[in-house]
Order: sequence, then structure tokens, then C-alpha cells
Amino acid sequence: MNKPVSSPQTPVLPEAGQQETCQTGAGQREATEIEALLVARNPRGMALARQALQPGYLARAATLLNKPGGTVLIGTGFPVAGTFETDGPVGAIAIYRMLQQLGVQPVLVCGDPLLSVLDGHFQVEAFPLGIDGQQRAAQLLTKYQPAAVLCIERPGQAADGRYYNMRHEDISAKVADLDALMRLATCPTVGIGDGGNEIGMGKIIDTIRALDIRPAVTSCSELIVADVSNWAAYGLAYHWSLQSGADLFGCCDALQSLQFLSSHGSVDGVTRQNTLTEDGLSPDIGAQLCQQIYQLYQQHRFVPA
Repeated sequence: MNKPVSSPQTPVLPEAGQQETCQTGAGQREATEIEALLVARNPRGMALARQALQPGYLARAATLLNKPGGTVLIGTGFPVAGTFETDGPVGAIAIYRMLQQLGVQPVLVCGDPLLSVLDGHFQVEAFPLGIDGQQRAAQLLTKYQPAAVLCIERPGQAADGRYYNMRHEDISAKVADLDALMRLATCPTVGIGDGGNEIGMGKIIDTIRALDIRPAVTSCSELIVADVSNWAAYGLAYHWSLQSGADLFGCCDALQSLQFLSSHGSVDGVTRQNTLTEDGLSPDIGAQLCQQIYQLYQQHRFVPA
């Protein structure tokens, strides 16, 4: 394994006469460019999925989630081979840390075995297995009154009410019904996925029916697509860093999270092996993409006053 690209360093503060912005025409073009970068490899048809979305979805999702003083529930965890896959939790951890820096209260929502791994390190809420999660979803929504609900790389219910993985295998017995959180939420909802069978993909159901997948039908307010769901965190880091004036890319240390999860039994979702990889890809690939997005952030974080 090659040495990953090092984490971006915090840039210097703006000089007098400069201010941060993401509202310029150049910034808007760049925001759309980042959406394209996230699906540039296109192993599972997310470039097609992107075409079905109104451009600017990444920035809109970032704004929906950036609610200082509010709570954001973050659902994650995809069951694979008796455990959980690396894609999803890595991005959820990065998003969790960034939201904390923004003054938002993040809460991770998942079931075992991922729940037991994260408990004690993050604020977590358990969601029991079963394909009727309405009661538990209602409890969490009442308890937290969230400003937003986010699901990243979570299995989404198909039209028959069951859950399927990328191999078309029925995994319903191993899945918690986090779809109920999205269905019952009265606040904005965001989905992140990379294949078409994840919560939120129902927003573009007519498009993802063309993919080799049992598509998820649960929709959301804003959908983010990426070649690896974890990578969506890099796009959110770009927008949140611009919005807040603070460099949040340091929260996106995927290798550190991979090492933590791997030590607790995670597997790669594609190979089903306990390796430091994301959907069959070396962490170097994601790190290089993160660095590329970070460089775009550096170029456009300052404009003349």
C-alpha cells in the first residue's frame, strides 16, 4: 500500500482587505465541479444519477445540515458478512466531527455490531433490527427534535419493503429500518449513496431503475451521490469550511478512521475482507480526491473585499 496523501494543513488567515465567500460565479462553478469529481470514476453509475439531480445539491445539503445549536441525526452502517462495511461509518465520523466544530450536535444512529464499536467514542443512539422502525424513529424524533436527518450509506427499502445489497441478496433480517427516520421526519433530510440501494435514492427512482440494483424507494430533501459514499464528506468539508471561515478538512482523516474500524472487525463492502480499503479502493485514492478538493477550497476561499 502506498503512503496516503498527508492531511491538508490549515491555511493562513486572510489578509486585510480580503473576505471569505462561496457566492461568486467562480465559487458556484467550482461547487458543481466538486459534484463532478465525486463521481468521476463512475464504477456503479453515479455519474448517471448525478445527471438526474439539480446542480448545486451538495451546497444545498451542506446548508441544510449546518444548523448551529441544532441536532443532526446521522444514520449509517451497512451490514456485510456478519459485520459492517467501511464505507459509510468513515464518512459519518468525518461529518460528525465537522458538525461539532460548527456548533451542531451530531448523534450517530445505528445498530449492532457498529453501535458497540462507536459507543463510548461518539454520542450514539441504538436502532433495533427489523423492517418496521416507526416506533423507534418516532421516539428519536421526539427526543431530539432534530434540525436535520442524514443517512450515509444505509440500506434503503426496495419497492417490496425488503432490503437488498449490491449482489441482490435479501439482507432484511440484518437491517434496522432507518428509512422510518426519513419518512417521519418533519425537518430536512439528506441522503448519501453510491449505488442506488441506499436511503435517499428514491429521490431519483426513475433514473436508478436503469442500474443493476434493487433500487431504494425512500426519498429525501437533498441527495448527494459519490463513487464512494465516504467521499461525500470531502465535498461537505469544502462548503462548510467556506460557510464557517474555518478549515474543517482536518476532520477528514479517513485512514485513521479505517484503522479504528478495522481493528473492530469492519470489512470492505466489495471484497468482504478486513482491509484498510473503501469499496475495493486504497485509501490513497480518497486521500488524493480530498487533497484535490482542498486545493480548490484554497483557491477560492478568498476574494477581494
